[in-house]
Amino acid sequence: MMAESDDYILLDVRTEEEYREQRIDGSVLIPNDEISIRAEAELPDKDAAILVYCRSGRRSASAAAELAALGYTNIYDFGGIQSWPYETVSG
Repeated sequence: MMAESDDYILLDVRTEEEYREQRIDGSVLIPNDEISIRAEAELPDKDAAILVYCRSGRRSASAAAELAALGYTNIYDFGGIQSWPYETVSG
């Protein structure tokens, strides 16, 4: 999906510390425990494709469920960065 289009939001739901250590380039950070209070302000288009990831898949599944409960309609949970086979960035 990412190779076919750039019309998506790549959402990292880990902690800020984890995000600084290693992330997928182009991702935005909203920690899982802040989804319910930050999502609507930072992700205003509830029909946008949102690709959610975390470290191993547990938090991304939780965040995807929370986004769905908030009315987001196009959510893809692709699990954890641990299984990401491509380059990442840090800093």
